[in-house]
Amino acid sequence: MATRKNYRADNTYIISTDNTDNPKLGAKVLSDGRESLFLDHYLGFSISISSNTGKEYKRVNNKREYLKLYLWQAPRTPLERQQNKETLELAKKIRFEREQEMKAGELGYRLEKKDNINFLDYFQNYIDNYQKKDIRVIMMALGKFKSFLSEKHPVYANFIKPNNLNRDLMLEFVEYLQSICVGEGAHTIFQRFKKVVKYAEEHDVIHKNPCNGITCKIDDQVIKKDILSIEEIEMLLNTHYQDQNPDIRRAFIFCLYTGIRFCDVVELRFSNVDYSNRLLSFEQNKTSGHSKASNVVIPLNDGLISLIGHPSSPDNMDEVIFKLPSHTMCLKALRHWTARAGITKHITWHCARHSFAVNILNNGANIKTVSSLLGHSGLKHTEKYTRAVDKLKEDAINSLPELKL
Repeated sequence: MATRKNYRADNTYIISTDNTDNPKLGAKVLSDGRESLFLDHYLGFSISISSNTGKEYKRVNNKREYLKLYLWQAPRTPLERQQNKETLELAKKIRFEREQEMKAGELGYRLEKKDNINFLDYFQNYIDNYQKKDIRVIMMALGKFKSFLSEKHPVYANFIKPNNLNRDLMLEFVEYLQSICVGEGAHTIFQRFKKVVKYAEEHDVIHKNPCNGITCKIDDQVIKKDILSIEEIEMLLNTHYQDQNPDIRRAFIFCLYTGIRFCDVVELRFSNVDYSNRLLSFEQNKTSGHSKASNVVIPLNDGLISLIGHPSSPDNMDEVIFKLPSHTMCLKALRHWTARAGITKHITWHCARHSFAVNILNNGANIKTVSSLLGHSGLKHTEKYTRAVDKLKEDAINSLPELKL
């Protein structure tokens, strides 16, 4: 049964139905059609004296903690309703954990003092309870940090206290990431690492955030991933081998010809396809809920419709189009395929998106069209592809024999 929303004067309502809950889970209605979830902690009361009357009165002590989790206020699609369900379940788990922390503190039975916590174990515990879609990058951040410690600071390889993390160590970690990662990898990994450190600070595990003011800079106007040319795409299309996974093959070709991300193609369903009008419509996972351009519509030609196919029965429109294994397995299959095709470039699934953008720009598409097809919120994110096209043109001119007059 849906939660009855008893709105208060500040546009909030309490979701918790048990009066004994502490903290209580609630939501604040935002102007953009979402609801921001929070926890209201009751911290007891204190006796104060009124400056007007001089009499004593009880002053209730509360603390509000915003979870940075959001619900759709009026979900319109099955996807939005499912997102609400999963977000609410996560918020309830967090509320329960906070309640246990408060009880443990009040009753004095914490298993260990925070000063004796191993930050590596704390990080792993964070991962074990993490339910968002970027968990793979969070896990990568822990792996890179462990490698960094083993190589640069072996004394901390297996055990490092939270407050042993300091600014100098973080700066050294950033340099390490930049030396071993390609493209935007270092920036992406450090952003997730900072997320865990900030969480630790908010829960008093770390006294002072050592990552404050430290950034892992990248030039987001430069494409640092390899791009497949039209000729190389044809080499892939002409390459078949025994036991090749047909769904992985179809999905990657589909990405090459539409520019959509792996996290989106893996969730595409036949219900996203309008066969009558030959259109594909879907909500981008990366920008869902916080970008007006999160919904993307892509025209489909005969080749793309052939790649999509049809559901096993007319009633199975919610069936996934591409039945793909894990991202790791898909990446291994892709690298095996490109090697068989004689392509020596370092090709990942995201290279398909970059290749699509550069190739259609090269063939005369205007930047606004490309921006719309990629689901970008503005032209700024698309301009890097025009720079890549200019570089390709320059390389083509320079490939001619030297002109001597």
